[in-house]
Amino acid sequence: MKRILFVIPSMRIGGAEKSLTNLLNLIDLNEYDINLLMFKPGGDFLQQIPSGIHILKTDPSLFYAYKCDKNVFSCKAGIRSEILRIFSTGVCKILYGNCARQKRWTKFYKTLLPKLDSEYDVAIGYLEGDASYYVIDKVNAKRKILWVHSNFDNIKKNEDASVYKEYFREADKVVSISDKCVQVLQDNYPDMRNKFVFLPNLTSSVVLKNTAKAAIDEKFLKDIFNIVSVGRLTEAKGFDMAIDALKILKERKVPVHWWIVGDGELRECLEKQVRNNGVEQYLTFLGSKSNPYPYMNNADLIVQTSRWEGKSVVLDEAKILGKPILATAYATVKDQVINGKEGVIVEMNAEAIALEIEHLIKDKSTLKSIQQYLMNHDYGNQNEIIKYYELFEQ
Repeated sequence: MKRILFVIPSMRIGGAEKSLTNLLNLIDLNEYDINLLMFKPGGDFLQQIPSGIHILKTDPSLFYAYKCDKNVFSCKAGIRSEILRIFSTGVCKILYGNCARQKRWTKFYKTLLPKLDSEYDVAIGYLEGDASYYVIDKVNAKRKILWVHSNFDNIKKNEDASVYKEYFREADKVVSISDKCVQVLQDNYPDMRNKFVFLPNLTSSVVLKNTAKAAIDEKFLKDIFNIVSVGRLTEAKGFDMAIDALKILKERKVPVHWWIVGDGELRECLEKQVRNNGVEQYLTFLGSKSNPYPYMNNADLIVQTSRWEGKSVVLDEAKILGKPILATAYATVKDQVINGKEGVIVEMNAEAIALEIEHLIKDKSTLKSIQQYLMNHDYGNQNEIIKYYELFEQ
């Protein structure tokens, strides 16, 4: 039985974390001994991890390098890592600006954090950045695989691409989540073209549809058009455009209510924007939900206002639930949405979003046509787990 290690910072709500949760629920535990290491144990998805997965205890020297905690003074290793985290973070912010986190690893953590004791057949850094660096520098494994969950052209805007080149070169394979994302990696590193491979995020349609039947406390009114968006409250997700679009819809007297599932660093800023736009009664921030599917299931329309994505787990899930999609025209959107059949793709601005929502409300035939198309197709791809097994066995 092969021993496989997955490394990820935490299991909080997010696309990569959800992708890993789905994978761990589909993988054959009779064939593979699966281990999971988190830098910061916890997160809403942790409760969805199957009992057969071995969750490794995070060493204090690693835990306190990433998290401030009141128990830090309980051990010397924790105190050392707390000092290391504060000092290295401060120095790198001063010297390297946007690249501070990346440089913190290469200048400090790479040398000063201890290696993992155990040996594995396969070690997987399931998120770009520190999880990948850790697998390359700190894990003893016969085979090492890194995952990139976003469009690399957006990643390199705030990080040093030459550092990624160094780590990609050390990996046996680098996986990304769409053909477009793989092409971007190949364009950036043409001398390593054969190292980059595409594997889809996995989703079980049966499990998803059953999970979507769960009861929720919030009441979705039937005489109002209910819009649901799911994602972290970050710049990438473009919820500021959603709020501006909602203001336009209010001014045009279009009866909608927008529900946003997710949390993040921009929440306070977005809530202020809601108040400034006078749309408090038309929008509800639901916060993070480990099970967002009942909310999606109650939606008339799933809207994704992203500025950039790798491949959106949310859009795959919306299609499985038979929910029409409106998405902005970010670079990789056409990898997932057939415009006019599975949803509509609009320009990346508030006015285009608002006007298309109004059009869909008034022209019910378009919505019905999209929904019928979705219901006639099975979007679950659980059978593609075999591609993961092939990668593990190479």
